[in-house]
Amino acid sequence: MSGPCCPQCAQPCVSPRLLPCLHSLCEPCLRRLGPPEGPSGAARPVLCPVCDAEVSLPAGGVGQLPPDCLAGSRAGAAAGCDLCADGAAAGRCLTCGVRLCRFCCRAHRRQKKTASHAVTELENTNDCSQAGKPLLCHSHPTEELRLFCEQCDQLVCQDCVLGRHRQHPCDFTGNVIHKHGVALRELLRSTQQHMDTLEDVLSRVDDMGGAVRSRAEAVAAEICEFARGYMKAIEEHRDRLLKQLEDLKVQKENLLHLQKAQLQQLLLDMRTGVEFTEHLLMSGSDGDILITKALVSSRLTKLNSTAYSTHPSVDDRIQFSPHERAGQCCGYEVFGAILNKVVDPARCTLHGEDLHSAHQNQLSGFTLLCKDSTGERMRRGGEAVWVTITHKDKRDCAAKPTVCDNGDGTYCISYSPEEPGLYAVCVCVKGQHVQGSPFTLLVKHKFREHQGVFHCCTFCSSGGQKAVRCACGGTMPGGYQGCGHGHKGHPGCHHWSCCGQVKESSECLCGPPSDTSQRSLLRTVAL
Repeated sequence: MSGPCCPQCAQPCVSPRLLPCLHSLCEPCLRRLGPPEGPSGAARPVLCPVCDAEVSLPAGGVGQLPPDCLAGSRAGAAAGCDLCADGAAAGRCLTCGVRLCRFCCRAHRRQKKTASHAVTELENTNDCSQAGKPLLCHSHPTEELRLFCEQCDQLVCQDCVLGRHRQHPCDFTGNVIHKHGVALRELLRSTQQHMDTLEDVLSRVDDMGGAVRSRAEAVAAEICEFARGYMKAIEEHRDRLLKQLEDLKVQKENLLHLQKAQLQQLLLDMRTGVEFTEHLLMSGSDGDILITKALVSSRLTKLNSTAYSTHPSVDDRIQFSPHERAGQCCGYEVFGAILNKVVDPARCTLHGEDLHSAHQNQLSGFTLLCKDSTGERMRRGGEAVWVTITHKDKRDCAAKPTVCDNGDGTYCISYSPEEPGLYAVCVCVKGQHVQGSPFTLLVKHKFREHQGVFHCCTFCSSGGQKAVRCACGGTMPGGYQGCGHGHKGHPGCHHWSCCGQVKESSECLCGPPSDTSQRSLLRTVAL
């Protein structure tokens, strides 16, 4: 029977050799697979045709690879006779090491040269497959590999021990097989544990793959459901926008029809009056004119005084803003709105305490409120707002403004002027000045903090020193009379001791104190 096939050539293996990846190939295929051996004899990498692993051939070439003695047993093939190659092996010569069929066993015992050889019977095919030929030395082909070199970790023959392995620790295979078998079994057990772990991981990977697919299908269903709902919401929003547009068009057309009818009626009345008056003046007698003068004058005067607009009552300002938030529709937020209101720069107003005055190096600002042509406040942002703040007396001196769009029709303009003086402020929307622009801004010097104390009287805040004087110039007639801290003091309310200002958050009116001035205030200020 034929032996195992080579995975490279798919033919029965001839001298199968074992690669470092533990895959077996026949020796001719390995020689064709590997590149020619270099002069240096270095290890050469090749790709295993079974697992695509890159393995290195030994320096001695393919012949130095260990033979795969168990290739037949792994393939489950019964070993054949080594002499006739026709029958299955039934015995083995212990002297020659060859496998023999039953016919060759009898012939082996009868031949004079081999009559003294010991031939044993093989009980089954497993024994047959495991009882291979003795391993012969590659360097000494007639010698069997019966010894093991511990230093080189390889099988050697007796001639090798006497040669290049002379000084190496060597022993018979039967003596070292237990030690190396135990170590190999330990590695096998560790590898099997890794195999169990890998199989568990692979199982979990497969389970996770199934979970991912199931989750992806569920999310895909959610996406489809969301898309259907969203498309329905968009379609309803579209229909709603088209209805709003139709209603707006009808409203504008009705207003234009009404204005047209009124103007046509007024024009007809005027044409009637003009034709009658012209005919009267051209064809009527003096008496006729004088008789009807009052009536005609009254009619023409009334017609001339009738008020009418010289412009269409509505405009064509209908815009669609695709980015405008339009609220909720079927539970989805939708965008896109019809804009009938358009900002009118002439009606936009400015507001804020810092509109006309500010302090040097102090952040100030005001608010721009945008309105439409009817004066109604705009409820959306996005307008082009342009602001400049330039010094009137100093060239190349300007405050850099910052415009913040609040998104509700208001815009916060903030600035921090570095120089005091008068500034010209221009605020434009869509390139046109807003109401009140341009205007003048007064920038004062840096805000002066108070140097005194905010008190009811100097006597109380100085700890009872009657000689201490207050900048307000007030005194307490008759001196201190035990009024306590509850009295109103002078001038009837609390005030700053440094300048007399009665507002606690006010700016100090006096300059910074010198070393020789207001010495009597030092105690008060300290307290």
